[in-house]
Order: sequence, then C-alpha cells, then structure tokens
Amino acid sequence: MFNSITVQTATENNSIFTLIFTILLAFVLSTILAFVYQKTFRGLSYSRNYVQSIVLISIISTVVIQSVGDSLSRGIGIMAAMSIIRFRTNFKDPRDTLFLFASLAAGISCGAYAFPVAIVGTLGFSIAAIILYYSPLGPNSYFDGMVRFNLGFNSKGQKKLEQLLSIYCKAFALVTIREIAQGQRLDYAYHIKLRKDKSYEDFMSHLKAIEDLQGLSLMMQESTVDI
Repeated sequence: MFNSITVQTATENNSIFTLIFTILLAFVLSTILAFVYQKTFRGLSYSRNYVQSIVLISIISTVVIQSVGDSLSRGIGIMAAMSIIRFRTNFKDPRDTLFLFASLAAGISCGAYAFPVAIVGTLGFSIAAIILYYSPLGPNSYFDGMVRFNLGFNSKGQKKLEQLLSIYCKAFALVTIREIAQGQRLDYAYHIKLRKDKSYEDFMSHLKAIEDLQGLSLMMQESTVDI
C-alpha cells in the first residue's frame, strides 16, 4: 500500500510536486484533527481562531522541517530564529494542547516524508478522541448555556431562583458570584443545561418575574462565538 510512499528523510533535492503534495497532506490531516476537535468539544463555545490554528500550525511545521532537510547548521539557525517567538496563549483545557501537539506531529511527519506515520498517527488519534467522547470516561453532565443576573443582598428572590433552577434545569452549577454596587447586590453566573421538555423562553420569562432580579442575560453554546 505504501510502496510509493515510504518513510524517508527530508533531503535538499525535492521536486516541486513532492513539496506541494507534502503541504497538502499536512493540510488534510490537520483539517481532520480540527473537525474531530469541533465535533467532540464540550463546553459553552469554542474558538474559531484556535480551530484554524490547528490546521495552520501543521503547515508551518511541515515547511520548517522541509527547510531544515539534512542540514544541521540550517536546523540550528531555524531554532535560533524560532526562539524569538513566544506563544503567550494560555490553554484552560489540557485537551486543547493535545490537539495542537497532534497537529504539530502530523506536520513534522509530513515534512520528514514519514507519510505512513502521519496518516496512521492522525487517524489513530482521531479515533481515540471519538471513542473517549462517547465512553464513560467522558463527562456525564455538561452545560449548554450560561445565565447571568444580579440580586440584592439577602434578597427574597433567592429562594424563588433556586426553585426555578431545579424545575427548568437538568443540571446547573454556580460559576461565579461577586459583589457589585458597593456590596449592595450580588452578581451570579450559572452554567445550565435545560430539561428536554422545557424552553428557554419560559425559563427567561419566569426569571424576569423574580422580584429585585436585574441584568438578566443568557449566552447559549454557539460554534461561532469566541469567549
């Protein structure tokens, strides 16, 4: 199957067609990783910029490995140039880092002409991510929205709020609570997952009816929203 696509070392004498094929393969494999990340993501929203970075970083690593070839001096020079760059992005989820490393590995393998390693490794990683997504190791309860509001300190609406959350939500968790208005009011943020037979319109209308509740807002999970 891989008679014409063998594991070999990048050399300085490459045809333009080989270089194009290498970059295209890195693009296809990293796109598969980005698609799997998008489909197995669990959270309020994912970053489109991060998903695109999964694809682009694979192409960058492929080009870098192609540039190095078998030249030790060239490799040292590229390492010195790359040391100027500092990645200051903080990943809250270790899973995001793993997908980025998987894309880097695919790009490096393509750049080194280890095409079977790149293809099998990418497919193996993707299948494992999908299996874990549906396995008991995945989260049993996840949220699909965030509701935010503020109440007066020791407000009578607190008990009504707890009743509404229990009635309308299959799962909910308090994310943040902070004082505002010089300690006269409390700002709440809840992750929520509504019950199947309940609607967000009814939930919001009942929340608005709570006495002293202000600043009500609801953010739903959307693939186009970056937070």
